[in-house]
Amino acid sequence: MNEVKVPVGVSARHLHLSQEDLERLFGEGAQLNIYKPLSQPGQFAAAEEVEAIGPKGRALKLRVLGPIRKVTQVEISLTDAINLGVQPPVRESGDIEGTPGIRIRGPLGEIEIPEGVIIARRHIHTPKDMAEELGLTDKQIVKVRVEGIRAVTFENVLIRVSDKFVWEFHVDTDEANAALVKTGDMATVIFEPVEISQKT
Repeated sequence: MNEVKVPVGVSARHLHLSQEDLERLFGEGAQLNIYKPLSQPGQFAAAEEVEAIGPKGRALKLRVLGPIRKVTQVEISLTDAINLGVQPPVRESGDIEGTPGIRIRGPLGEIEIPEGVIIARRHIHTPKDMAEELGLTDKQIVKVRVEGIRAVTFENVLIRVSDKFVWEFHVDTDEANAALVKTGDMATVIFEPVEISQKT
């Protein structure tokens, strides 16, 4: 077993919008305005916010994250889902087939997406060079240990590899609160090395 430290990033509820849905909510020709950059290169929290309205009629404020996506997707915690009255599955970002839809209200319009609400699967953004150095592969499953008075070992953590990523462990607010961790805290990745074939 190998171990290595990783910074924690707590992912609050948010949504990603397609250009079409952005314009339906914020007006024709609308563009996202950067509120603040996020830890992953090119990703940012936008100034734009909307409300998600669940079957119970309750509204939940969501910040839009950029850049624009091909398909609109809502990422919430289990607590949020209970409050809204929806039952989203735990999925990797982008895997929305068969997931619940929801009504979204913006300042200039309202839409109802047929699917796209998920609870994000816990995962580690892994730069390609670091993955090669550690012997990690895309889609590999590892454990992550958080120390402290409410120490927790998170299992079924997905490794996601890209040369566009910065090394970081992502959990949602429910998981972070349960372990009493916050963005910037350090955790320990525990993994079985994967043998990588040498190119000839």
